[in-house]
Amino acid sequence: MALHSVWDSAAAALRGSLILPDDDAFAAARRPWNLAIDQHPIAVASPADVDDMRTVLSAARDTGTTVAVQPSGHGASGDLSGAVIVRMAAFDGLAVDLDAGIIRVGSGVRWGAVVQALEGTGWAAPAGTSPVVSVAGYTLGGGHSWFSRTAGLGSDSLRAAWVLRADGTHERIDDASDPETMWALRGAGGIVGIVTDLEFDLVRAPSIWGAGLTFDAADSAAVLRAVRDLAADAPPSLNVFVDSMRMPDVPQLPDEIRGRSFLTVQMLTTDGPASDLMDRVRRAGAVRQETSGPTSPATLAAAAAEPTDPTPGRGASAALTALDDGMIDELMAFREAPEQWPIMGINIRMLGAALDAPRRPGFATLKGVGWLLHALVPVFPATPSEPGDASMAGFRRVLDRALAPHTVTTFLGPGETLERCGTAESIERLRAVRARLDPDGLLHEGRLPR
Repeated sequence: MALHSVWDSAAAALRGSLILPDDDAFAAARRPWNLAIDQHPIAVASPADVDDMRTVLSAARDTGTTVAVQPSGHGASGDLSGAVIVRMAAFDGLAVDLDAGIIRVGSGVRWGAVVQALEGTGWAAPAGTSPVVSVAGYTLGGGHSWFSRTAGLGSDSLRAAWVLRADGTHERIDDASDPETMWALRGAGGIVGIVTDLEFDLVRAPSIWGAGLTFDAADSAAVLRAVRDLAADAPPSLNVFVDSMRMPDVPQLPDEIRGRSFLTVQMLTTDGPASDLMDRVRRAGAVRQETSGPTSPATLAAAAAEPTDPTPGRGASAALTALDDGMIDELMAFREAPEQWPIMGINIRMLGAALDAPRRPGFATLKGVGWLLHALVPVFPATPSEPGDASMAGFRRVLDRALAPHTVTTFLGPGETLERCGTAESIERLRAVRARLDPDGLLHEGRLPR
C-alpha cells in the first residue's frame, strides 16, 4: 500500500485529526512553539484517545515512519523530516489528591491549568516559569523550577506514568513495576514510550514569600558576588533567580525600558520571609526598585510575562560548577560590551540543596552543579541573525572553563544531544532500554545521539 494511502486510511479512522502536507492547515500545524525552528514532518496527528494513538503507531509501522510526540513548549530541536508529529492536547485529565499531595495529569495539560488548580491549597507544583509549557514535556525533560532547591527537578517528582509502548500495550508503570523505564522517563524525554498521563508529587508550600531587588547594571558584579556567597548557607526553602537585562533600542519596546540595562535578584521561599538573606544582597548595591511580600505560583506565572502565543526565539544555556570572582567579572564585562547587544537577558539560577540529593533514580540530574544560566536572544523582524549567533558563541566561550559535566534536557538548544546531560554509561543505558521496548525504532530517537 502506498505511503499516502496508508495515512489517508489512518486519517479516516481517527476520532481526532491527521493533517497531511496537501492540507491547507498543514503549514500552521507543523510549526512548533518556537517559530525559529523550521520542521518538516510528513504528517501531524492529534489523537483523541489511546485507540487513536494505536492507529497512528500502526500506520507509522506500515510506512517506515517514526513517531515524534511534541508537547507544547520551547523544546523543539530539529526539522523532524520523515516523522509524524503527534500533539497530545486531547489528553487533558487533571485530578488532585490534596490529602496525599499527589496529582495526576494528562500529557496534554499545561502548567497554567495545574497552577490554577492548586491556588490557595498550600501546595505548589514543581512547575517551570511558563504556564504554556506542557507538564509532560517539562517533567520528562528534567525540568528546573522555582521550587527546585526545595523539591528537586521536576522529573524527580515523577511517581508513575501511563505509557503506550511501541507494541500498542498501555499500562501504568512505577519504580516497582518497571524501574528502568522510569529511570529513562526521568529526563530523557519520550524516547522509550508515549506517556499519556503522569502522577507526581506536589511541593508543600504553606507560606510562599517572594522578593525582587532591582539594581543598576553598574552594580551587577558586586550583587552577583553577594548572591554567590549566599549560596554557601542558603536553606533549601530559598530559591534564587538573577536576571541581567539589557533591553535593545528597538521601537517594539516601551520607552521606559527601551535601551536600558539593569539586574534583578528574585527570591522565593516556601516558609515565609527571608529578610536577613535579602539584606545581604541589598547591601551589595544601590537598590532602584524593591518588592516583597506573600505571593503564589499563579502570581509568579503572571509576573513572568512569558509569551502566550508561539513566537520565535533563540538562546544558549550552560550549567556551571561554580561562579568565582574572575568568572563573574568576565561575564558582566562581556554582558556590557556594545557588540553583545543581541543578548537581551541572562538568567542565572542558584542550584544545590534538594538538587544534590535526588529522591528517585533518573537520567536527569543537577547533582554537584552550582548554577544554571541561559542567554536569551530575541528574534525581531528584519534583524539579521549573525550578530546573535556571534553573541551566543561568545557567551559559551566565557563560561567554558567552568562548565559542569552535565545539564538537563530542558536546557538544551537546537541540535544539542543528551550527551550534554549524562555520562557515556548513562547514554548506553538509555539505548538498552530503548532497544528492549522499541526494537524497530518506531518512536523518534529525540535527542539521543545518532
